Amino acid sequence: MVEEVFRAEYGRAVSVLTRVLGDIDLAEDAVQDAFATAVRRWPVDGVPASPAGWIITTARNRAVDRLRRAAKGAEKHAQAALLAHEPEEGEVGDVPDDRLRLIFTCCHPSLAPQARVALTLKLLGGLSTAEIARAFLVAETTMAQRIVRAKGKIRAARIPYRVPRDADLPARLEAVLAVVYLIFNEGWLDRADLADEAIRLGRVLAELMPDEPEVWGLLALMLLVASRREARLRDGEIVLLRDQDRSLWNAALVAEGQDLVRRCLRWNRPGPYQIQAAINAVHSDPPTDWHQVVALYNQLMAIAPSPVVALHRAVAVAEVEGPAVALLEVDTLDLDRYHLFHAVRADLLQRLGKNPVPALEAALERAEHPAERDLLRTRLGLAAADQQDRADDDHQRDHDPHPDRHAAGLRRRGRRR
Repeated sequence: MVEEVFRAEYGRAVSVLTRVLGDIDLAEDAVQDAFATAVRRWPVDGVPASPAGWIITTARNRAVDRLRRAAKGAEKHAQAALLAHEPEEGEVGDVPDDRLRLIFTCCHPSLAPQARVALTLKLLGGLSTAEIARAFLVAETTMAQRIVRAKGKIRAARIPYRVPRDADLPARLEAVLAVVYLIFNEGWLDRADLADEAIRLGRVLAELMPDEPEVWGLLALMLLVASRREARLRDGEIVLLRDQDRSLWNAALVAEGQDLVRRCLRWNRPGPYQIQAAINAVHSDPPTDWHQVVALYNQLMAIAPSPVVALHRAVAVAEVEGPAVALLEVDTLDLDRYHLFHAVRADLLQRLGKNPVPALEAALERAEHPAERDLLRTRLGLAAADQQDRADDDHQRDHDPHPDRHAAGLRRRGRRR
């Protein structure tokens, strides 16, 4: 139960306490203390009627204790006294803007772009440093240093905890959208709370900045991807898009997402999220028009090139120009740390009749999510068995005094497969 509350409420609790305390580090420490207390007390005392309110109240009390112990003057005593009498209406009811304030605080222009995203994922999503490092394809120690430096910069520069004025919003928009999308990506497969929170924040941003097409593009992208949530897993294993049962897709989310894509097209100010939303809109209209998908990826590469975008483009190229052309493109990419790079290579190799086992082994070694690992294990088992069959056939052919009869047997086996 504590773990469920942590996943659902950690970001909100840190946001509320940051508003109250004005200190991100103190807020995070107090919330972590509160959850540690819950681990000890809830199994004995029972789960409180309002777990989120209990966490926030306990965290605030812990913060009061910390301030009083560390008090070195009238300012600290006054801060502790003020906090002790802070009204509690926000602790049980909804505080819709606190999480958005925290995002904008963490996405201040004085912070390095990747640090902005990483810090917000840590504070708002409650993600571990290891999970964030995996999302950025960097070492955990590197990411830990970025997060510490970002917190220090916020403290030293006295960056205010608030949604900025209208004139300041565009300068922070790119990082804010990146944060929301990464929160969604971390949650949409098996953490519906995070994915739904990202969509909620997307809707709030759309109300806050109604004339920004990239905001609407991101919202459309998240809705279209979220529409496939129920079809994405089968018995705990990932189901690829081409194999999904489309009757399980959420038709309302598909319709809303497609409508937002059409709205973005009328602006004629294309950006990365709008193009990705358009790609997903094409996928949601069967059969997929792969020529259109390639054209959209070409546009995405022109305005926001990256190896990951190139990898996804190659998947579409394989459907249009064949796996051989796609494999040539994939093999130019520097994505060795990325498990999907090796998984795509394996698929292309298999379609070309080549051995995919080493690539699947590399993908499995790098994959983190249990469902992804299960899918890769299944693919690896099938590929290894197929390679063994091929080896047995080659051995039999080399030692068979009747090669014509052997060839006929291979044809029969091929028909059975």
